[in-house]
Amino acid sequence: MALMAETQGNQSSYKKEYLFTDKDFTYLSKLAGDLAGISLSSGKRELIYGRLVKRLRALGLKDFKQYCALLRAGEEEGGDKEELTNFINSITTNVTSFFRENHHFDFMADTLLPELIHEKSEESRPRLRIWSAGCSSGKEPYSIAMVLKECIPDIERWDAKILATDLDSNILDVAKTGVYPKDHVKEISAERRKRWFQMGRGLNEGTIKVSDDVKNMVAYRQLNLTEAWPMKGSFDIIFCRNVTIYFDRDTRVTLLDRFAEYLDDDGCLFVGHSESLFGLTQRFNTVGRTIHRKIR
Repeated sequence: MALMAETQGNQSSYKKEYLFTDKDFTYLSKLAGDLAGISLSSGKRELIYGRLVKRLRALGLKDFKQYCALLRAGEEEGGDKEELTNFINSITTNVTSFFRENHHFDFMADTLLPELIHEKSEESRPRLRIWSAGCSSGKEPYSIAMVLKECIPDIERWDAKILATDLDSNILDVAKTGVYPKDHVKEISAERRKRWFQMGRGLNEGTIKVSDDVKNMVAYRQLNLTEAWPMKGSFDIIFCRNVTIYFDRDTRVTLLDRFAEYLDDDGCLFVGHSESLFGLTQRFNTVGRTIHRKIR
């Protein structure tokens, strides 16, 4: 159905399956900001409608006014918070792939890991910590784990761990399984597919599973980046790619400063191809395409 605007007093609404007024969008935009620091401009209105209409159908609601009332009830003390979680899960984007922006993984393999091996290999149990912030369905942290195992021959001697966090609890459930449609690995080399994946058979035909050796390197946790971080140690490397684009400038500034605090000296931050640190922080030097090293 074509999108049409109509005016009711000072409010415009969409003549679609569900009535979605300016008031509804304003409330949902503010709620996204309050709960997750997500900044939703008016240009995201159609996107939000498309994401949330599934929730209205599932709940049997007649319009967005009812949906907003349900969310308001959840905000109250003692209210049911489940739909607030479903709301955030619905509006977050989970586009990812194995070895996405492959130059990041090349830099890890060719530069960062050799540096860390040189620096730490004399230790009896070298410590290595990597954080995938905004890990989505797990393809990023699993890609990191594969690179670690390929580049560090004695990785079993290392205390090497990858923390993978995301706001979306549903997508984390997918990530933990390590199971994907087999066409999701078609861009990966045959050598890597053979080494790090298991093809589904029988009832699992058409799927592929990350090997346990890779899965066991990754720990998944739900985390809202705009709230307190429970991690106590520091990280050698942080991936936070295509996440800060959803935040306003002030939130991005705060987030980058927090990342710097959690990075070891000379630690590296990887960001997405459309993200820039220019004018937001002076705590990093750019050392590669969307790769930034913490200044001591």
